[in-house]
Amino acid sequence: MFGLSELAILLIVVLVVFGARKLPELARNAGRAARILRSEARAAKEPHDKPGAPGDSGALEGRIVEGPGGPSGAPRP
Repeated sequence: MFGLSELAILLIVVLVVFGARKLPELARNAGRAARILRSEARAAKEPHDKPGAPGDSGALEGRIVEGPGGPSGAPRP
C-alpha cells in the first residue's frame, strides 16, 4: 500500500493545501460522513417490514417525520 515516506509526503501536501487551521474541521466532517455512511449501510441490510410495523418511519403513509434538526431541518446547536 503506502510506505512511511509516501504518507509523510501526503501529510505535508495536505498541510500546505488546507492549512493547519482547517485540518480539525476536515477530520470532524470526515468522521461524521463515515458515521452516516456506516449507519445507512446497516439500515440497508436490515429486512424491511411491512408499513405500519414498529420502527417504521411512516413516510409511506404521508406522516411528517422530523429529522435531527427538528421541523425546520436546521441542525441543533
